Amino acid sequence: MGAFSTTHLLIIMVIAILLFGNRLPSVMRSIGQGIVEFKKGLADVKDQATKEMEDKSAETKKEV
Repeated sequence: MGAFSTTHLLIIMVIAILLFGNRLPSVMRSIGQGIVEFKKGLADVKDQATKEMEDKSAETKKEV
């Protein structure tokens, strides 16, 4: 139990190549695009939260 060794990773890669064959590049591309979209979504949420906090801060300053 622990981290994978180099041998484990090589075995997993060989199995992936056997299972996916010539579809492997398109599968990896899809995974990469999914990761990029996820990161964009996180950035959008972060930007929105920052804007809301700034708006609330500005409202509080106006009330005082």
